[in-house]
Amino acid sequence: MSQHLDTYPIELLHGLATIASSSLLRIAGAFSSVLAPIVPHSALVIFTEDCTGRPKKKAGDAAIIDGVTIAELDAIRRLTPRRPHSPARQALASRTLLPTNAVIAGADRPIVAWLADTGALLVLTDPQGPVDDRLIGALWEIVAADIRQQVATAAPDYLRDSRAASSERAGAIAELTDAHATTLESILAITRSRRTTADDARQAVTELASAAMVELRAVSDRDRQLAEEPVARAFARLKEDLRPLSRFGGPEVQFIEPPVDGRALPGEVAHADRAIVRGTVLALVEQSAVGRVRVQSDCDGSNLLIGIRDDGPGELTTDTPSVQQLGARVAALRGSLTVQATPGWGSELHVELPLDAPPSSPARVGALSPLTDREWSVAELAASGARNRMIAESLSISENTVKFHIANVLRKLGVASRVELASALATGR
Repeated sequence: MSQHLDTYPIELLHGLATIASSSLLRIAGAFSSVLAPIVPHSALVIFTEDCTGRPKKKAGDAAIIDGVTIAELDAIRRLTPRRPHSPARQALASRTLLPTNAVIAGADRPIVAWLADTGALLVLTDPQGPVDDRLIGALWEIVAADIRQQVATAAPDYLRDSRAASSERAGAIAELTDAHATTLESILAITRSRRTTADDARQAVTELASAAMVELRAVSDRDRQLAEEPVARAFARLKEDLRPLSRFGGPEVQFIEPPVDGRALPGEVAHADRAIVRGTVLALVEQSAVGRVRVQSDCDGSNLLIGIRDDGPGELTTDTPSVQQLGARVAALRGSLTVQATPGWGSELHVELPLDAPPSSPARVGALSPLTDREWSVAELAASGARNRMIAESLSISENTVKFHIANVLRKLGVASRVELASALATGR
């Protein structure tokens, strides 16, 4: 047994509990704290394609975590051995990139890396002392699985942050691409000019600029791969998520295939789609005598359209707790949710999710600007119809704190009820 496991059994259990209760925004810091006594390090970086909005989770030295790039992490991941897909699986250590040097944040640094079964990469920079790769590899598998599970449940806070991050990153990438492309095109134009007589210099600069443009486009394309999910792949993952329901005696789930050539879905919308459909199906099967559920997804070019219908007793309403949870997720992406139920004939839910984040959030202009980030989160959930208990669970705060924030929101916006609050958020006044 590992000496580290002998030395830190209770601390490791407490640490894993802390990590499991941490949000995706804080999980890197929590994991870094757990690993620090086992292998001191200057920074911890996680790279996971499960999180489209923020694929990098970082903690530690600011000079490293602020400068590390996806291209650098991609290069490290290519060097890290993968576990073979065969019944005779190798040990966890086979997926460890043992201490070596790699480029991180633009500098050559000592690192050690692990690749989880989910495909997520863990990198520790400047590791000190012996590295127990089996122990850390096992811990990383648990943390990586937790990350995937958190993304799968698509909590409202995660969706809001993911959408904001995707929008910010897309804007930054677009500006970077335009700026570099303009510069490089200017260089090419100058070097191709007939007034340039240094043939060798012109050829060298042309090749350099051409290579730089190719690399820049590759970075842009890689970012797009992380930020978007093709419709066919999103639909396949949804069917895989729901397969156990039918396999273990649940209702028959019928899928209406979406257009295969439809627009790729932003990552947070694809995650929300799966979480909403899964949550809706589970809400429907909680009713009695549900034998069939039909799921249909489509896209009108600007919105993802989700329709879910059952053949049950038709008892669902917007006040049903499970439906309220779905409403909170939909509200996080500024979508809409409607419920139609006919007693004895079944229930039908329709969800509309905008594919693009607004260029500037209308709910943060005018009279709404005094709201803090936390008040904004509470206000949006309250306006969607979520009860205090659900808001508390979604934001990991107490119900008393929710009441405090709602009172502040109503006072700051000069409204008297949640109905008036919903109207204020909708109009952005």
